Formats: sequence, C-alpha cells, structure tokens
Amino acid sequence: MAGMTRRTGKSKEETLIEMSEAGSPSGGEWPEEEPLNNEENNGYHSTLDSGSQHDDAKVDKQQQSKDSVYFRDGKRRIDFVLSYVEDKDDRKQERRKLYEANMQKAGLELELEDKSESEDGKTFFLKIHAPWEVLATYADVLKIKVPFKVNDIPENREIPVGWLFTPLRLPDHVMHPDPDYFTSSFDSNKHDFFLIEDKETFFPNSTRNRIVYYILSRCPYNKEDRLNKDKRGIKRLLNNGTYTSAFPLHDCRYWVKSRDPNCESERYSLYRYWARFFRFYKEQPLNLVRKYYGEKIGIYFAWLGFYTEMLFYAAVVGLICFIYGVATYDNTVWTKEICDKDIGGEIVMCPLCDKKCGFWKLNSTCNSTWQSHLFDNTATVFFAIFMGIWVTLFLEFWKRRQARLGYEWDLVDFEEEQQRLQLRPEYETKCTSRRLNRVTQEMEPYFPVTSKCARLCLSGATVLFWISLIIASIIGVIAYRLAVFAALASVMKDSPTNKLELVGSLITPQLATSVTASCINFVIIMLLNFLYERVAIWITDMEVPKTHVEYENKLTVKMFLFQFVNYYSSCFYVAFFKGKFVGYPGKYTYMFHISNLRNEECDPGGCLIELTTQLVIVMTGKQVWGNIQEALLPWLKNWWSSRNARSHPESLYSRWEQDYDLQNFSQFGLFYEYLEMVIQFGFITLFVASFPLAPLLALMNNILEVRVDAWKLTTQFRRPVAAKAHSIGAWDEILNLIAVFSVVTNAFIVAFTSDMIPRLVYFYAYHPGTELTMQGYVNNSLSVFKISQISTESTPDPGENPAWFNSSVITTCRYRDYRYPPGHEHEYSHTMQFWHILAAKMAFIIIMEHVVFVVKFFVAWLIPDVPSDVQARVKRERYLVQEYLHNYEVDKLKKQLNQKGEEGQCICPEIAATVKHEVLSECLT
Repeated sequence: MAGMTRRTGKSKEETLIEMSEAGSPSGGEWPEEEPLNNEENNGYHSTLDSGSQHDDAKVDKQQQSKDSVYFRDGKRRIDFVLSYVEDKDDRKQERRKLYEANMQKAGLELELEDKSESEDGKTFFLKIHAPWEVLATYADVLKIKVPFKVNDIPENREIPVGWLFTPLRLPDHVMHPDPDYFTSSFDSNKHDFFLIEDKETFFPNSTRNRIVYYILSRCPYNKEDRLNKDKRGIKRLLNNGTYTSAFPLHDCRYWVKSRDPNCESERYSLYRYWARFFRFYKEQPLNLVRKYYGEKIGIYFAWLGFYTEMLFYAAVVGLICFIYGVATYDNTVWTKEICDKDIGGEIVMCPLCDKKCGFWKLNSTCNSTWQSHLFDNTATVFFAIFMGIWVTLFLEFWKRRQARLGYEWDLVDFEEEQQRLQLRPEYETKCTSRRLNRVTQEMEPYFPVTSKCARLCLSGATVLFWISLIIASIIGVIAYRLAVFAALASVMKDSPTNKLELVGSLITPQLATSVTASCINFVIIMLLNFLYERVAIWITDMEVPKTHVEYENKLTVKMFLFQFVNYYSSCFYVAFFKGKFVGYPGKYTYMFHISNLRNEECDPGGCLIELTTQLVIVMTGKQVWGNIQEALLPWLKNWWSSRNARSHPESLYSRWEQDYDLQNFSQFGLFYEYLEMVIQFGFITLFVASFPLAPLLALMNNILEVRVDAWKLTTQFRRPVAAKAHSIGAWDEILNLIAVFSVVTNAFIVAFTSDMIPRLVYFYAYHPGTELTMQGYVNNSLSVFKISQISTESTPDPGENPAWFNSSVITTCRYRDYRYPPGHEHEYSHTMQFWHILAAKMAFIIIMEHVVFVVKFFVAWLIPDVPSDVQARVKRERYLVQEYLHNYEVDKLKKQLNQKGEEGQCICPEIAATVKHEVLSECLT
C-alpha cells in the first residue's frame, strides 16, 4: 500500500481557504491534464494494484474472507467505495486519474479492487479510507460535536407503572449504544481536551462517511489553471458515467453478525430488534438508528414513530364515534321513514338526470341512508372538534420531543452551522460572480438578482401549468360522472344487480358511478405524480438554491403544493361543490352552461357518504400502492441483480459487492417518505368529519410503514450517506398550515356536506306539535314540483320510467331543497326555512372555528416547546464548555510558562500577571 497511500495533515485555515477557492484540497498544485491512451491507463491501474498488494497483505482470497469492512491490511477501515466499469472512453479514464490523484492530495487513502476480483468481471471497486489527520481537520471545519465529559446530570424521567411497558422495551445496549456525554465542537488544536481513547473509533462510522462525502463532493478533476469550476464533485462524475456508484459500506450482513471482532455489527442489531414486522409492538432504537444512519434519518423515524403513537388516541375516539353510529341506527327516525314502504315507498322523486333517468321512489335509497348514518350522526361534530384539538397536541408535543432529541443528538446550535457551512457544490460551481459577505468579510459566490428572478418566474409558471392540468383532469372526471350516471341509471332501472348475491342490493347508479370515478381519479393522480416529480426536481435544480436546506425547502413547497391539489381536489369537489349548484326541476344548472350534462345532485342520503367513498379509495389505494412500491419492487430488483452471486460462499462475495447489488438510496428517498406521511396527515385531518375511521386506517398503515421503511433501509438499500438535520424542516410549517386549515374544512363539512344542521333546525324550530321530535323530517326536507312543468329537454325518454309510474295518477315529484310548492305566490323560491338553515350553518362555522382556535392557542401557550429538564441540560453544557475551555487554556499557559522558566527565557509581564490572577482566583474559590 505504500505506493498507493499518502497522508497529508492540514490546518483549519488551509482547509477553509480550499473551500472558498477552486484550489487543491491540500493547497498543492493540480496535476497536468494530459490525454491518456490505453497503455498509460493500464499502467495507472497496475500502479494502484501493485501498490495495494503488499507482500504482507497478499493473501489467498480462498483463505481470507472478503466480507470485511477493512483494507487488505485488516487495520484501515473502508469509509467509502466508488465503482466504475472500464471502457474505451479516454475522457472518463482521464477524469478518474485526476480525481483519484486529487483525493490522495486531500489526504485520503485508496485501495483498488481489480475487475478480475468482481463477480461480473467488469467492475472496479475503489475503496477509500480517511486517516485521523483528515478526519480531525474536517471535523473542525464542519463543527462536529464530540464528547469532552461524561454527563453528570441524573435522569429523573421515571414513568408511573413503568412495569406495564416492559414488554415494549428493548435491551439497554440497543436503546443506548453509547454513554451520555457533554459535547463541544471539535477543535483540531485541542486534542487532549476531548475524550479520545482510540483515534480509529473516536468518530462514529456515520460521521466518517459524512466527512469523506463532503471531501468527494468538492474534490475537482480539472486542470491546474482552474478555469473550469464545473469539473468538481462526485455527483457530476456519477451523472456523466465516470463512476457507476458511490456509497459507504454496511458493516455486516443483516441476518448474521460479522466474524470480525472489531466490527460493531450494528446493521445486524438494527435488523434483529427493529427492521422486522413482528417487532411492531416494540419501541424504536432511535439512538442506534442515529448512530448508524445519521441524524436526518433518525429524526424521520422519531417523527414517524411519534405520529403513529398519537394516531392511537385519534383512532380510539374515531372508532367509538363509528360504533355510536352503528348502535344508534335503529333509533333514527328519518332513516326509518325513508325505508318505510308507507312513507318512503310512496314518495316519488324527480329524475336525477335528463332523458335517461326516470322517476324513482325514495325508499330505493334505504341502504345508502343507512351507510350515511354510520358517519353522519351527532358524534361527527364531537369528533371534528376533538381532531382540531388533537392536531394541536400532536404538533406541540412533537416540538418538545424534537427539542429533547436536538439536545441528545447535539443539534441545538446546528441550524446556523448548516446555513453557513453546507453550501451546495452545484451552487458554488454555477455562480460565476463573487461578493463580500458583510458578516464574515470574505468573498462568497452569489447569483445575480436578474437571473434569479427569471428562473423563479419560469419555475412558478411551470408549477401553475401542472396545477391547471390537475384541474382539467378533475373536470374530465366530473364529466365522466355525469355521462356514466345517466347510462347506468338507464341500464339499472330494472335493478338487474339484485341478482348478485350479497352485494347486489347495495349497488346503485350513484354508488357505481362514485366508485368507478374514484378509481379513475386515483389512476390519474398516480400518473400525474409520476410525471410531476421529475418536473419538480428539474425546475428546483434550475433555480440553483444556495444551501441543502434551501434546496429541500424549495422542492418540498413545489411537491406539496402539487400533491395537495392532486390528491385533495376531488374530495373538495364532492364535499363543497357537488349538489350545491343543481338548480331545481324547472331550472336545472348545466356544466359550463353549454353542454347537455346536468350538474350532479346529492343522494337523498346526502353527499357525505360519497365523500367517504372518495376518501377511502384514494387514501387506501395510495397506502397500498405506496407499500408495494416501497417494499416489493426493491426486493424484486435486488433478487434479480444478485441471483448469481448468492450461490458464492461468504469468503468470495465481498462486502462492497454485496452492497453494490443493493438499491441506491437517492437524495430524495427521505423526501418521498415525508411527503407520503404528510399527504396522509391531510386526509385524516382535512376530511376526518366525513370518515371517523380514517385515523384507524392510518394507524394500521403506519404500524406497517415503520417496519417496512426500517426493513427496506436495512436490507434492500445501500447505506445512505449520513446527514445532519435539527428538525423535519419545511414539513413542520406545512403540518401547521394543514392543522389550521383542517378546522375550517371540517366546520364546512359538518355545516354544508352533512345533514346535521338541517336536522337540528327542524328538531328545535320546525317540528310538528309541541313535543320535540324528528317525525316528518324527510317530508319536510323535500320540495314539490309539478311534473307537467318539467321541460322537454329534461323529461325521461319513453321506456325509461319504471312500470309502476302512471303519469295520469302521479302529477308531482319531490326533490331535495327548501322551496315553495307550485301554486304558491313565491312558487319555487326558497322558503324561510332555507334561510334559517343557512344562518344556522354560518353560525355553527363561526362558533366551531372560534372554539377550536381558542382551545388550540391556549394549549399551544400552555405547553412549552422545550422541556424544563432539557433547558437545564443545555445551560449546564454551555457552562461546562466555557469552564473547561477556560481551565484548559489556563493549564496550557501555565505549562508553557513553566517550560520557558526552566529554559531561562524571558516571560512577558502581562502573561505572568494573568496567570497569577488565575491562580489567586482558584485559591479563593
């Protein structure tokens, strides 16, 4: 390895200069960019091979296992792996030569696995090791926090009746893989200040691969003159095919511990205690997840686990409300009247569409009325108010949980560091202009305002165009509903579905139309999602965000805005538009006023049951498809790619080849996980008044989701590059916006989509007699229209009416509205009851919103964002950092003075006075 490795220690100042300039990471000169012919390239590879095959390290591969995370010497750990396939493209060979030379100049050590050692005989694997000097330098640059003292604050978090939770606990060595320390930002000039026992294991593997990736993403492959700053970073080399993959290694196979006693086998522990479905009832080993994958992934699983826990309470209350609806069905007067053959069987309803729909009897909607009552009952109002408070508790308690994790995972002061230090390499390369930073007084890259505005305008126009596509698709689905309903009403007028066993009597034209339209809408949603994801990434790249945080926030806003319209628009249509602009038999409203498609009417049972159907199909379909996409597809791909290598013994199937055969965890992998859960959060909050079982479905999905995500991350994907994150980012603000908006939508659903308010108005103001009763409500809620006044365009075609209909006997029909009957002086105008109901609906919305918002803000004010014990620990740590650093500097100065005194050198009077003052202060204390 002597000919292959080179260690170069660098100061912090040199490294910072390298970051601000397009210079060599070690301050040296760039190698000359000379054309490579095949002979020179082969010579270069032979140099790597010969350098990596010392006689001492040269071992028969049949005797030494290749399932290892170390170089051939068994001492230096593999922190990163690059792979490439040899080809005849001289430019790629030239890039690799320059890039690998510059990696060595940055202090990284390399070892090459020849293609003859790989399974396919074509792939080279370049193993990378970061020595202590490199790790220490960049830990200083990145302000990585490391331990300097064992935590001396006792834990006082005893849980009452904690023994009840014993079956849910994991072993302590899994839950707390490391002791609790006070930490401080690493300083490469103060090694003896920190608790460094072994330099090889001082930095966790996740920190090591994060540092190496930081170097790789900024390492150039260009000429010495540095004119072309675009030629920098591993991401560009992956995009242009110079390298085929870049990834850190898993530490072992997931189903068995490593045979190497120096290997931690953390992947095995994660799989055994976390990434299996039958562990669904166990707590998550979040500290181990954070240690292995980094804080960003750890925060995601902490949030997902906390969200799932809080869903349990919402699911229990929702289930109780549903059971209440089932239990009170026999006591509802209006459903009995609809199903009664002497009441509902005698009420003739007006046609629901033109020409193809005939007259029908009210009792034909008996089943849909029963289904509607399961969700449209008194408990609906209570549950809508409860969910408004629940979402506030969820968000407030998550802030506290996040604050605790932020302290435990050393993320308290991370936000400023990330904004300052983690500029995107793409931003640095594409910014041709530089200006003085007023804070740091250093030159930094920046993007001209004119160029930025032009890119933002193009981005905004693209997003609006795609949103308009969604609206167009929704209009198309509405037209489908209108056309298909008329066709089904004509086909099913003689009830041919009654011949079907079990479900035949439940199928109506309304239900069949709703289900098929919801399925078509779901397919359109998934197709538009597939297309828009690529467009959103393209326009975000085009905007050239400055930092990684800014990039993720911009992409998050674009994707969520599109997904919000895509997933929820059909639900908003059913909840707030369907059946609201129908008109009445003599004056129907038509779609766009030019077509012959009449606007949809709500079933006499109400539109709430259709909203429930839409919600169930879209929400359940998305969850099922998401789990198939997340778990089954990666498993099939991995099974196919590793089908040949699985037959080899462990000693021949190297650790880097095993991981190479796995799927790549892209930079957007976690983004899509958040997006999926936030969309689900919108379903269970925005429309929960129509479907109290939505939290229960979400809970069952999330119990599976936690383990599926853990399983695929541990077994099916390469190890992601560790990244830090102090929170869930822009998703936090999005969740807060959804929480506020959900109060409004649920208030409107109860008021305008549900029949709750009309029933209450009838019960208290329009009931017959002196006693409060609901008898006669159905008849009161239906208006009368004279059949002879129906226009010829709306009159049913011959043969469309049922056999029992006799036009000479039946002269009037009923429709759902509050209008005066024919012959009245205000014929077909709205009655006073209509205005009373409208006023009651508006009053209910105002009262419910104010009550829920007052409770929300009171709860948010009552619950502090940061727990008191966490505040105390943060203050204690900051105090200790100052005290220890002070004492450290004083002791260091004393040693220097004593050493100079012994050598007979002159001591500056000011320094001597300072030390004397410090000594006297220590004596007094």
